[in-house]
Amino acid sequence: MKGFWHDAAEFFPILMSGVALTIIVTIGSLLLSTVLGLIWAMMRVSGIKVLSMLSASLINVIRGIPIIVLLFYLYFVMPDLGVTLSALQAAILGLGIAYSAYQAENFRAGIEAIDKGQIEAAQSIGMGWWLTMRRVVLPQAVRIVLPPYGNVMIMMLKDSSQASTITVAELALQGKLIASSTFKNTNVFTLVALMYLTMSIPLILLVRHFEKRAGKK
Repeated sequence: MKGFWHDAAEFFPILMSGVALTIIVTIGSLLLSTVLGLIWAMMRVSGIKVLSMLSASLINVIRGIPIIVLLFYLYFVMPDLGVTLSALQAAILGLGIAYSAYQAENFRAGIEAIDKGQIEAAQSIGMGWWLTMRRVVLPQAVRIVLPPYGNVMIMMLKDSSQASTITVAELALQGKLIASSTFKNTNVFTLVALMYLTMSIPLILLVRHFEKRAGKK
């Protein structure tokens, strides 16, 4: 145990640089997936058949492609098509696109959970579709989707480790590099796991809080 704490003190500063990139990838991809997911969801519930079918098709395609394959495509294939992305850009874009499909389903479920009577009442007083969504539906849907949205945040934090496959030196890759050079696999990856857990626990507690609030309503 004493050896673990000695190694932890030695490796912690290096791993913290990986933590910084992990947070950047997570936040960047979370924002992108939120925007794209909301767009896909709005298309699904728009009532316009072409947009609804296009959104459903995009979601199915995205969900059918493994995240690691999407990352490889963005980082290794896109340069052949004339678009060169840095590893960090590809990681954020790849994770953002991958999770936009799951965000879209969460948002769609939240929107469809709103009482149809409220929508009809808003439209009866002259509100258009977009105004009804913005003022009536979305504010209520947000409260419904907060618990699953929190779960997505936790999954994205953990899946940010896949960015290591395209050379983003986030926490998982930093741990791998340290372990390969020191051969202290047990201590290094135990420390990496504890650092991921430390970042995840506040999110887990936040999700539990949202779930409790949702359960009281």
